[in-house]
Amino acid sequence: MIRPANQRGVARLAAVQALYQMDVGGASLTEVVAEFENFRLGKEVDGEQYRNADAAFFRDIIAGVVREQRNLDPVIHTSLSADWPLSRIDVTLRAILRCGAYELVGRKDVPGKVVITEYVDVARAFFGDGDELRLVNAVLDTTARRLRPAEFEGDSRGRNG
Repeated sequence: MIRPANQRGVARLAAVQALYQMDVGGASLTEVVAEFENFRLGKEVDGEQYRNADAAFFRDIIAGVVREQRNLDPVIHTSLSADWPLSRIDVTLRAILRCGAYELVGRKDVPGKVVITEYVDVARAFFGDGDELRLVNAVLDTTARRLRPAEFEGDSRGRNG
C-alpha cells in the first residue's frame, strides 16, 4: 500500500523527476528548478493536480546531487554488484539512488532508515512493486550502513552488511 506523500515526500519525487529531466533533456539546474517551482509543484498540469512540496527541501536535494555527484557516484557504485556498474542502471533508478545517497551524506537531520523507506516509496511510484524496489532498498541500505554505522548498531542485519 502506498502512503500519501507528505511535502518532503513530494519534494523527493519531484527531485527525481527533475534530475531525470536534466539527464535526458540536458536542462540546467536553474531551468529545471524554475520550471518545477513555477509550473509543477502544487499546480495543475494536463488535468493532474500536483501536490504541494517542501520547495526548500526540493532545491536542497537537487542542488546537492548536482554539486556532489562526483562524490556520490563512487559511493553508490561500491554498493552495486561488480557486474552492474552505475552507468548500466536505468536513468530514473540512477536519479533515485543519487538523491538517496545525497540525503545520507548531506542531510544528517533525516535518519538513514527514513531515507531508505522514502526512496523505496519513490521507486514504487515509478516502478510498482518490481525488482527496482529491492535494488533501491539494498543499495541505500548498504550505503547507509557504511556512511552512518552508528545508526545501525545492534540492527538485526549485522554490522558488516
